[in-house]
Amino acid sequence: MAMETVMEGAAAQRPSLPGVIVAATIGNVLEWFDFLVYGFFAVYMAEVFFPASDPNVSLLITFGTFGLAYVVRPLGALIVGTYTDRHGRKAGLTLSIGLMMIGTILMVVTPGYVTIGIAAPIIITLARILQGFSVVGELGRKVAFLVEHAGDRKGYVAGWQWASIGMVSIVVSLFGVSLTTLLTHQQLVDWGWRIPYVFGLWSVRSASTSVRA
Repeated sequence: MAMETVMEGAAAQRPSLPGVIVAATIGNVLEWFDFLVYGFFAVYMAEVFFPASDPNVSLLITFGTFGLAYVVRPLGALIVGTYTDRHGRKAGLTLSIGLMMIGTILMVVTPGYVTIGIAAPIIITLARILQGFSVVGELGRKVAFLVEHAGDRKGYVAGWQWASIGMVSIVVSLFGVSLTTLLTHQQLVDWGWRIPYVFGLWSVRSASTSVRA
């Protein structure tokens, strides 16, 4: 998402196509990272936010909350896309980054069920809805930007956005392997699962700073 500097500030210079692709891909990886971390660490979050007498029920509820983010994605694409058409790509990016940042902050700071009771799963559900709403609104804007710079290679360039989503899975998997290797199960439940979200929050904040610049 640091690509926004290229997108808005250097449009007149017509940046090279490889540079645009790399910037857009990195930005997309960072944005989808926050969205997908939940699924990789769901087994730990189930214990923290959705405790039940049956661990399987707890995990199913956790994945149900994960699925809600996909339900709101079409709505996010329409609303953020329309807002972007009216106010410009920079405004649209700022909106999507802001919503993603709010959702990620909620994931980082929300106490568990044993601390604040039913408020914990409600807040986490809201965070997931915000993340799902924001992530797809940005995707369409980036694809449009890439196509504008693609010349006669529109299909190839636009395909990089979907390829980068696969790259996200690799990055999140590396976090998962590292943390589950280095930390005990209880450490992961207590605080370890929040580490990827802290990284994601830092990356989203960096993107927000680059947009304002």
